[in-house]
Amino acid sequence: MNSGPNRILDELAKLMTDAAGAAQGVRREAETAIQAQLERLINSMDLVKREEFEAVREMAAKAREENDALSARLDQLEKKLAAKPAAKPGSKTGSKAGTAPKSPAS
Repeated sequence: MNSGPNRILDELAKLMTDAAGAAQGVRREAETAIQAQLERLINSMDLVKREEFEAVREMAAKAREENDALSARLDQLEKKLAAKPAAKPGSKTGSKAGTAPKSPAS
């Protein structure tokens, strides 16, 4: 059996070890509680997860590229259309403007 100062030191060491273990347990519980509270707060703020944000950003970039390509194609088609000679409005083959066609019974 330990007696005297050695016993006191052994008891003190045991007390310190138990206190350190208890402190770690309290720390783990506090971390868990804080994490749960933060998750509830983030969920209530209706925030977007990083993966979802990245996916939407990629979709937007692809849509922007497609929009640019379609815009360029539209510009080319408009230039081709403008380069063709325009037909005169109201000109019909075989009839004069402003006169009604003759009916066979007349």
